[in-house]
Amino acid sequence: MSMMQEFKSFAMKGNVVDMAVGIIIGAAFGKIVSSLVNDVLMPPIGLLLGGVDFSNLGVTLRAAAEGTPAVVLKYGVFINSIVDFLIVAFAIFLLVRGVNALRKKEEAAPAVPPAPSKQELLLGEIRDLLKSGK
Repeated sequence: MSMMQEFKSFAMKGNVVDMAVGIIIGAAFGKIVSSLVNDVLMPPIGLLLGGVDFSNLGVTLRAAAEGTPAVVLKYGVFINSIVDFLIVAFAIFLLVRGVNALRKKEEAAPAVPPAPSKQELLLGEIRDLLKSGK
Protein backbone atom coordinates (compact mmCIF):
# COMPACT_ATOMS: atom_id res chain seq x y z
CA MET A 1 0.00 0.00 0.00
CA SER A 2 1.43 3.38 -0.93
CA MET A 3 2.02 6.04 1.69
CA MET A 4 -0.75 8.28 0.28
CA GLN A 5 -3.28 5.42 0.27
CA GLU A 6 -2.28 4.51 3.82
CA PHE A 7 -2.64 8.17 4.87
CA LYS A 8 -6.10 8.33 3.26
CA SER A 9 -7.12 5.11 5.02
CA PHE A 10 -5.83 6.53 8.32
CA ALA A 11 -7.63 9.86 7.86
CA MET A 12 -10.96 8.14 7.12
CA LYS A 13 -10.72 5.61 9.94
CA GLY A 14 -12.62 6.33 13.17
CA ASN A 15 -10.29 4.59 15.59
CA VAL A 16 -10.52 6.09 19.08
CA VAL A 17 -6.90 5.31 19.97
CA ASP A 18 -5.65 7.01 16.81
CA MET A 19 -7.84 10.00 17.60
CA ALA A 20 -6.53 10.23 21.16
CA VAL A 21 -2.94 10.06 19.93
CA GLY A 22 -3.77 12.74 17.38
CA ILE A 23 -5.18 15.06 20.01
CA ILE A 24 -2.19 14.64 22.31
CA ILE A 25 0.40 15.02 19.57
CA GLY A 26 -1.52 17.88 17.98
CA ALA A 27 -1.55 19.78 21.25
CA ALA A 28 2.12 19.10 21.86
CA PHE A 29 3.23 20.12 18.36
CA GLY A 30 0.73 22.93 17.82
CA LYS A 31 2.97 25.86 18.71
CA ILE A 32 6.01 24.40 17.01
CA VAL A 33 4.12 23.74 13.80
CA SER A 34 2.49 27.18 13.86
CA SER A 35 5.91 28.76 14.21
CA LEU A 36 7.27 26.56 11.42
CA VAL A 37 4.45 27.57 9.10
CA ASN A 38 4.27 31.28 9.99
CA ASP A 39 7.99 31.96 10.43
CA VAL A 40 9.76 29.46 8.17
CA LEU A 41 7.50 28.17 5.37
CA MET A 42 5.16 31.04 4.52
CA PRO A 43 7.72 33.85 4.16
CA PRO A 44 9.62 32.13 1.29
CA ILE A 45 6.33 31.11 -0.34
CA GLY A 46 5.12 34.69 -0.05
CA LEU A 47 8.42 35.92 -1.49
CA LEU A 48 8.03 33.57 -4.47
CA LEU A 49 4.53 34.92 -5.02
CA GLY A 50 5.72 38.51 -5.18
CA GLY A 51 6.28 39.49 -1.56
CA VAL A 52 2.86 38.45 -0.26
CA ASP A 53 2.42 38.18 3.52
CA PHE A 54 -0.24 35.52 3.95
CA SER A 55 -1.21 36.66 7.44
CA ASN A 56 -2.24 40.04 6.00
CA LEU A 57 -4.30 38.67 3.12
CA GLY A 58 -7.95 39.45 3.49
CA VAL A 59 -11.02 41.11 2.05
CA THR A 60 -12.55 44.09 3.84
CA LEU A 61 -16.31 43.54 4.01
CA ARG A 62 -17.01 46.79 5.83
CA ALA A 63 -14.58 49.62 6.48
CA ALA A 64 -14.01 50.97 9.95
CA ALA A 65 -16.31 53.84 10.84
CA GLU A 66 -16.67 56.05 13.92
CA GLY A 67 -15.45 53.69 16.61
CA THR A 68 -16.49 50.41 14.98
CA PRO A 69 -13.69 48.21 13.71
CA ALA A 70 -13.51 47.03 10.12
CA VAL A 71 -15.02 43.69 9.21
CA VAL A 72 -12.30 41.71 7.42
CA LEU A 73 -12.43 38.22 5.95
CA LYS A 74 -8.86 36.99 6.71
CA TYR A 75 -8.35 34.17 4.24
CA GLY A 76 -4.55 34.38 4.58
CA VAL A 77 -4.75 33.29 8.22
CA PHE A 78 -7.04 30.48 7.07
CA ILE A 79 -4.41 29.33 4.55
CA ASN A 80 -1.82 29.30 7.35
CA SER A 81 -4.18 27.22 9.50
CA ILE A 82 -4.69 24.70 6.70
CA VAL A 83 -0.92 24.29 6.29
CA ASP A 84 -0.61 23.91 10.10
CA PHE A 85 -3.25 21.18 10.08
CA LEU A 86 -1.66 19.27 7.20
CA ILE A 87 1.74 19.24 8.89
CA VAL A 88 0.31 18.09 12.24
CA ALA A 89 -1.88 15.44 10.57
CA PHE A 90 1.10 14.11 8.60
CA ALA A 91 3.28 13.98 11.73
CA ILE A 92 0.55 12.04 13.57
CA PHE A 93 0.15 9.75 10.59
CA LEU A 94 3.87 8.95 10.62
CA LEU A 95 3.74 8.23 14.36
CA VAL A 96 0.73 5.92 14.09
CA ARG A 97 2.22 4.26 11.02
CA GLY A 98 5.36 3.50 13.02
CA VAL A 99 3.35 2.08 15.92
CA ASN A 100 1.29 -0.07 13.54
CA ALA A 101 4.49 -1.36 11.89
CA LEU A 102 5.81 -2.38 15.31
CA ARG A 103 2.53 -4.16 16.07
CA LYS A 104 2.69 -6.04 12.77
CA LYS A 105 6.25 -7.17 13.50
CA GLU A 106 5.14 -8.54 16.87
CA GLU A 107 2.19 -10.37 15.31
CA ALA A 108 4.26 -11.69 12.39
CA ALA A 109 6.98 -13.16 14.61
CA PRO A 110 7.07 -16.88 13.81
CA ALA A 111 5.92 -19.16 16.59
CA VAL A 112 8.35 -21.83 17.68
CA PRO A 113 7.04 -25.17 16.49
CA PRO A 114 6.24 -27.54 19.33
CA ALA A 115 8.66 -30.35 20.01
CA PRO A 116 7.60 -33.66 18.47
CA SER A 117 5.72 -35.99 20.79
CA LYS A 118 7.09 -39.37 21.90
CA GLN A 119 4.82 -41.10 19.40
CA GLU A 120 6.11 -38.98 16.51
CA LEU A 121 9.72 -39.65 17.53
CA LEU A 122 9.04 -43.40 17.71
CA LEU A 123 7.29 -43.39 14.33
CA GLY A 124 10.21 -41.46 12.85
CA GLU A 125 12.65 -44.09 14.14
CA ILE A 126 10.49 -46.88 12.70
CA ARG A 127 10.38 -45.10 9.34
CA ASP A 128 14.14 -44.64 9.32
CA LEU A 129 14.68 -48.34 10.16
CA LEU A 130 12.32 -49.42 7.36
CA LYS A 131 14.15 -47.20 4.87
CA SER A 132 17.53 -48.57 5.86
CA GLY A 133 16.27 -52.16 5.45
CA LYS A 134 17.30 -53.49 8.89
